[in-house]
Amino acid sequence: MAAQSEFTKSAGERVADPGRRGLLLKAATGAAGAIAAVPAMAESLADVPAREVGDPVGTVSERSKFVHLDRVTESSPGVLNVDPSLAINSKTPIDRLSGTVTPSDMHYERSHAGSPGLDPGKHRLLIHGMTKTDLVLSIDDLRAMPSVSRLHFMECSGNGWENWKNADPDRTVQETHGLLSMHEWTGVRLSRIVDLVGVDPASTWMLAEGGDAAAVARSIPLTDEILADAMIAFVQNGEPLRPAHGFPMRLLVPGMEGNLSIKWLRRLKFGDRPFMTRWETDRYTQLLPNGKARQFQLYQEVNSVITSPSGRMQIRPGYNRITGMAWSGRGTIRKVEVSTDGGRRWKLARLNAPILYKALARFELDWDWDGVPTRIVSRSTDDKGFVQPSRDEFVARMGVNALFHYNAQQTWAIGGGGEVVNVLS
Repeated sequence: MAAQSEFTKSAGERVADPGRRGLLLKAATGAAGAIAAVPAMAESLADVPAREVGDPVGTVSERSKFVHLDRVTESSPGVLNVDPSLAINSKTPIDRLSGTVTPSDMHYERSHAGSPGLDPGKHRLLIHGMTKTDLVLSIDDLRAMPSVSRLHFMECSGNGWENWKNADPDRTVQETHGLLSMHEWTGVRLSRIVDLVGVDPASTWMLAEGGDAAAVARSIPLTDEILADAMIAFVQNGEPLRPAHGFPMRLLVPGMEGNLSIKWLRRLKFGDRPFMTRWETDRYTQLLPNGKARQFQLYQEVNSVITSPSGRMQIRPGYNRITGMAWSGRGTIRKVEVSTDGGRRWKLARLNAPILYKALARFELDWDWDGVPTRIVSRSTDDKGFVQPSRDEFVARMGVNALFHYNAQQTWAIGGGGEVVNVLS
């Protein structure tokens, strides 16, 4: 464990003279030779602004006026910062967030017909098909049932599509990988609903349909994994779902492409085969190199991205902390490696606890940059043994005509002046 700084001792302990400039702290894990320079302290309290009377206690706590977080709108791959009326999604500012949990209002948004303002008192969920009994549930009915709370990431299958064919050097990590968020979700297990209505054992698929004008509907296989993981969620980060994220209830299928987690859930129908909706025959399919289209590519595969330093950032020679996030829809992240020489050599990064199932994991690496132009890249490995592929490996398998499930390693190029730009590899 690193020695405690004299400037961060607990209350009641003596604090060292703050006039000592250029204090050097060893990096957290003692990586050989990694030393971090702490900015110079004020000479005395006279240099600190005077105390001032603050705002009165309010009913809602707002962010500081010095903190600016917003999402980036997108109308199609690479067409960014568009008028919201033209956007199909908006992207989370993952380069300006710490830890792994996303604020509710910064959750990425993807919709096909806007966000309906559903009245929770009138909204209902129909459950039918191959069941012993049909059932109609209200939000109050769900809230009365035993619930669970879990931390899981959610990712749009289009995350990363900016870099599939080419890399705009001006892109930020929010713009390339911002269709990714994580929250604490609370709801009723899908397995409880299955038991409640008595789903026929011969039923192997479930249709989930949303209450928006686009009537988005997806066929979901009733695997043991999905039955164990999925829930009907009505709470996000301790509060009711926001309208853009499915209020008053949504399906949550952890680790699978985000479009399976149907928002504004209004119907679950059980059957013995896929329902072949337009969303899985026309929309969410993959054109493969052999000209055939792949359906039901549901898992969000093992992935990672360096969030700092990343696109359009600026660094200086000397100590830099590389940090980012890793995730896998198949399980738990086991390790993340980082290369600071374009993938020739790899170093094991630190993983910040807790490391959870189908959840984002924060990684860090201490790095002394010598000022020579280079490229930095990360790769992750999960507990099932899946390793994030290089771009060449990914394209060899998937080609360049597909659009979804891009999980190739993300590379950032660093110029001699410390400028960071987006590159393919």
